[in-house]
Amino acid sequence: MLYRILKFFIGIGIWLYYREIRVKNSEKLPQSGPLIIIANHPNTLMDAWVIGMICKQPIYYMAKATLFNSKFKLKLLKSLNMVPINRQGEGKVEGVSNEDSFSECYKILNEGKTLVIFPEGTSYKERVLRKLKSGTARIALETEHRKAGKLGLQVVAVGLNYSQSEKFRSTILIDVDAPQRVTTYLEEYRENPRSAAQKLTTQFRTRLEKVLVTNDSQEEETLVDKIYAILHSKYIPSNERGVERKVTELKDIKAKLDELNLVEPWMVTEIQLKVKSIQWKLDKLKIKTDFLDRRFRSRMFYRQLLTSSVFIIVALPLFVFGLLHNLFQYLFTDWIIPKLTKDIEYYAPFAVFIGIFLYPSIYALLLYAIGVQLFGLSTVGLVIYFILMPITGLFAYWLSRYMRHVSDKWHYMFLMMDRKHVLKALREEKSTLKSMVFGA
Repeated sequence: MLYRILKFFIGIGIWLYYREIRVKNSEKLPQSGPLIIIANHPNTLMDAWVIGMICKQPIYYMAKATLFNSKFKLKLLKSLNMVPINRQGEGKVEGVSNEDSFSECYKILNEGKTLVIFPEGTSYKERVLRKLKSGTARIALETEHRKAGKLGLQVVAVGLNYSQSEKFRSTILIDVDAPQRVTTYLEEYRENPRSAAQKLTTQFRTRLEKVLVTNDSQEEETLVDKIYAILHSKYIPSNERGVERKVTELKDIKAKLDELNLVEPWMVTEIQLKVKSIQWKLDKLKIKTDFLDRRFRSRMFYRQLLTSSVFIIVALPLFVFGLLHNLFQYLFTDWIIPKLTKDIEYYAPFAVFIGIFLYPSIYALLLYAIGVQLFGLSTVGLVIYFILMPITGLFAYWLSRYMRHVSDKWHYMFLMMDRKHVLKALREEKSTLKSMVFGA
């Protein structure tokens, strides 16, 4: 019961926190067990919550034992379908036995349920798939072995691709690989458990790499991000949109850099220098790179700016209403989270968890103080007032970003009138970088 209640409220929090959550190949995700879901782990608790959102069936999670460091936490977290595991290098937590935890996993899978495991073990905000622990493979093989290969256990790889995992109103692409059985390695497991587990773990890595944007190092990730930031443009048509388009473009850039590293490694250095040059000029001019791909027609541009400015003026009352009813919660959350943790991987889950309690509490207080005491609104009026608070809060956030966009357009228009030749040269540099990365 507690699991379902928390899943409902956390689900609402996640949908409000992230602007877009897209599931690719959702039909490949079995909605019943026995099933093991393996996934990358860039965003701590949020990763488990997101997977829980896309699964209709209740799911069980393996989690580090340090989260269960008191009798109360141990009881609470187990009631939330979490299975503790002592990880090497972190010491043992009292009351947690790995032997008991593995037995619990076998029991969960034997009962036809779903178990989520993050085989990297630890969580880091980066697109580098770290070494996978072999424990997941051992659990899968041992469970199937105990049923003489007739359990029908499947393993599904799920890739969690966050645009900016910690950022409010960012996006997520969840990519699902086809489920596969583990019985191929079962005969070898009976003879050599270690070898079979290692081979299956290697297969897990290949499957996760298929559904992820992965890099070999933090330096490569930074370069891929910089190239994407320069070359991506919403003014260039594409069959894909949103976070799915971003993931595809990041994968394409990574693939091209891998190819160049093999055949023309010196070209990667040239690309790095070109990226640095373009970035410096963009920062100096203070413009967005996708404006370089925009056709400038003065009449149309003036008309768009005028329409946008009128819209902002008309929308200001809603903006102010949303701002006044949500600013405290927004600023308080931003203030308190860095004091609770120094790890950026915990920012998003903490923000969602705090928001679940903070926003409704403040709304209820405002509803009573303003709606009841000050204006004496009817029941219908109070309901409308309560609904308007979160809706106008999201609108205020969107409008603030829209106003920055309009400001950027004004700045770009003045540059086109005053420094058109500079923008033309920068546009040519961007074209050159595209050719260097993807070829002529």
